[in-house]
Amino acid sequence: MLNLKSNNINPKDLLLYAITDRHWLNGRTLSQQVRECLEGGATIIQIREKKLSEEEFLEEAKEIQSLCKEFNVPFIVNDNINIAAKIKADGVHVGQEDMDAKKVRTMLGENAILGVSASTVEEALKAEKDGADYLGVGAVFNTSTKDDADSVSFDTLKEICNSVSIPVVAIGGISASNILELKGSGIDGVSVISAIFASDDIKEATKNLKELAKSL
Repeated sequence: MLNLKSNNINPKDLLLYAITDRHWLNGRTLSQQVRECLEGGATIIQIREKKLSEEEFLEEAKEIQSLCKEFNVPFIVNDNINIAAKIKADGVHVGQEDMDAKKVRTMLGENAILGVSASTVEEALKAEKDGADYLGVGAVFNTSTKDDADSVSFDTLKEICNSVSIPVVAIGGISASNILELKGSGIDGVSVISAIFASDDIKEATKNLKELAKSL
């Protein structure tokens, strides 16, 4: 990894990248869970909603954005460019099946953080060329939260990190028990969903993962 600072994101902000999932709310609100996650030290938050109406998503995004501002961490919206633009989120993350990265960059402007998913060197290089500020690469381990995720080997992850000059975050099935297997790959951080939000103690789980991520 060349580990250069991209225009819109500091690689240090990608150390522990928490992605929301309402699957584990158990009667609580997403805001409550995100607050605990931020108190535990998450360095960036992405809101990911696939089943809410546009209106519900908008209101929830505003709540989470407010929390992120309170803790001074970047707030990213998954996929939904319209909502990201409407609330002036710090950025957006898109997958290979979503809108073309170059078009997203045009819509959101030069100052928004643009994250793009990649699972091959070719996809990574194209995303960088199209204006991505960072890459989400995975799935590096088996994951229950994204059934359609392509599998990415350690060697491919390392090759991607060595091929691009923008930061790389590993995603997919990462937990406290396997995170250190990614050591030496060149990643700038890890994206985590269930290892945080499915935990009985979100704050403690986040704190523990952050400490482990520091040794990657």
